[in-house]
This record gives sequence, structure tokens and C-alpha cells, in this order.
Amino acid sequence: MAAHLFSYIAMRYFGWWKMQYLKKIKKAVLIESILLASLYSVFMAGALKNGRVKEQPQAVEVGSLEEKEYIKWVDFNVSYEALCEAYKWDVETYEEAERDHDTVHVNWIELLAYVGTKHGGEFPSGTVREIAKTAEKVKTKEATMAELTRDMEYYAYYLEAYEAILGGYVGEYEIQKETGEGTMEWEKCYGLKAFSPIAKGFEYSDYDDFGASRSYGYSRPHLGHDMMGQIGTPVIAVESGYVEAIGWNQYGGWRLGIRSFDGKRYYYYAHLRQNFPYCKELEEGSVVTAGQVIGYMGHTGYSKTENVNNIKVVHLHWGLQLIFDESQKEGNNEIWIDCYNLTRFLYKNRSETVKNEETKEWSRVYDMKDPAVEKYLKNK
Repeated sequence: MAAHLFSYIAMRYFGWWKMQYLKKIKKAVLIESILLASLYSVFMAGALKNGRVKEQPQAVEVGSLEEKEYIKWVDFNVSYEALCEAYKWDVETYEEAERDHDTVHVNWIELLAYVGTKHGGEFPSGTVREIAKTAEKVKTKEATMAELTRDMEYYAYYLEAYEAILGGYVGEYEIQKETGEGTMEWEKCYGLKAFSPIAKGFEYSDYDDFGASRSYGYSRPHLGHDMMGQIGTPVIAVESGYVEAIGWNQYGGWRLGIRSFDGKRYYYYAHLRQNFPYCKELEEGSVVTAGQVIGYMGHTGYSKTENVNNIKVVHLHWGLQLIFDESQKEGNNEIWIDCYNLTRFLYKNRSETVKNEETKEWSRVYDMKDPAVEKYLKNK
């Protein structure tokens, strides 16, 4: 009897002790959770400034060479929708500012750089609305871009990177228009003066193939954008510039390399047509105007022997290389960007062409005067 009573008392005592122990553990866990929540709040309070999360560099990498700082790498992840929205605000506010001097002209590249900096170079859903809200603030003088970006450590780098990519795409120019009498006249315009690489009226198919594996010669990623079409499709100069490279390359076949006048962009057009790859007047050093026919689609390449069709699918490969320092032109420091969304964006502006049956050459129907060309030739 005494033994049973002792067991009962022991169980009650140790059970009570166990409950007290568990209560202490729960209390400790609760206190720890509160402390962690408090620390998180303090962290977020420090990270948030003026309603923005402090930017983290993801898409722009900065390096140096002999004490000279320059952008070492760029991932161009700007969405098609963001490009369109920023461009719309640029053009609309330019026209409004021409009529009303109280309206501020909003620069589309600054808008993209601002939003890109906030999101580490990414453009998730919601950034189109963010671009619109920011543009409205700048347009109505509620805030300046300098004020909005004052505390953004990496804004200057994103701005430089996006300027390097898009710097020659929007601006003033003159283009020919048909009059009611069937003649041509020059019209001054502001807007997109860069063109799709494929002439108007010529069909093509494409998809985002940047970075896909290539194996000819050696294993490497695809550093460009392929546009599949028909042999002889006129290839168009995306931007004004000068011919830096022309001729055969065993990887690209008959190819053209055109450099922008500011030196930041190198356009690479490859796999051009067998026997008749380029417009006949083109040579190294030739100046081309955006929208001009420069060559013809084919499937040459993958051969050390010139003028060989070793590419299975007829297509234009076009690539865009960024050059912040000449050491990046060739070798391990090259920067090539994904042109898929740029290609979609440039579809807004396709050059209309006509064929000369005698020479078999294609040429643009409506000529264009680009101030960048005039400035280059004047200072040459």
C-alpha cells in the first residue's frame, strides 16, 4: 500500500515538473520569436528608405583595368512590356513638352534604369505600373529623377549600361513621306529611329534562344538571336553606324559587323546569302543609316572554306555586343546581350523595301536623315 502511494506521489510530482519544464521551453521559444521579429523589423527599417528596398546589384558587374573602372558584365533583362511603356512616356512627354513648357520630357532610358536598379536588373510583373507612376511624377514635377535616384548606389551603373544598349534608338530624325501628288517630302519626327533587322513584309519565326548550346568547333553558348526566314530576305541595319568587319568567318559565314558611332554597340549579322551576301557598295568603313538594306538572309557558315552553306536552317543571326572598354571587343571579356525582347520591340519599326530587277538589289522605299550620321561625317 505504501509502495503504491509512493508511486502515485512520484508520478504526480514528476508530471508537474515536466509540465513546468515544457512551459519554460514554450516561453523561451516565444521570447526568441519576438526577438527575431524585432530584429527583422529593424533590418527592414534600415533597408527601406523613401519607400524603396535598397537595390542589390545583380545585372551589372563593375570591374577595373589599370585603375580604370568600367562595366564588366550586363544581363539585359528588360521586358518587352517595360520597353514599350517607357518608350510611350518618352515620346508622349516630348510632344507635350513641345506644346507646354511646364511639362517635363521624361527620358525612357532613365525610367528603365530607375526601375531596373530597384529590382536588381529584373522586371517582374508590376514594373509597367511602376514605370507609369514614376513617369507621371517626373512629368508633373512632383519629383525629379535626380531626387528619386539620390540614394541609389548602383543607379549610375544601370543608367550607363542601358544607355550603352539603347542610346541610339530614340531621337529626332527626318524621313520621307509620300504626298497626295505622288511625290516625296521630308517630315521631321521624334521617336524610334532604330529598325527591325528584317525588312517589312518578309515573314520570319523566332524564339528566345540566347545562351543555347552550340557545338561546331567547340562547345559554346549562342550569343545572339536567330530569325528564321527565306533565302534572300533583305537584312536591315538596326542602327546607324559604320562597317567595322565584312567578309567570311568560319562560324558566321558571310557576316557584317557594324559599330555604332559612339563606339558602345557592335552589331553582328551572320549566315548571309551564298554568292550575294551584301549590298554591293558596302565595304569596310562604309557609313550606313538605320533602316538601310545591308545584306540578304542565307545559311552560310560552319566551314573554313568560303561561300559554303553548312548551316541547316536558313536564318539571320544578329547579335549585339557592348563595349565599355576596347579590351572587351574580342576575347574572354566580351559582353553579348539577349536580343529577344529588343527584336520584339523593334518590330514597331520595319523598313519597307523595293527590288531593282536589273541589279537584283533591294533598297529602302523611304529614305531617312539621321542627325547621328550627319554629325559623324562632319567630324570624320
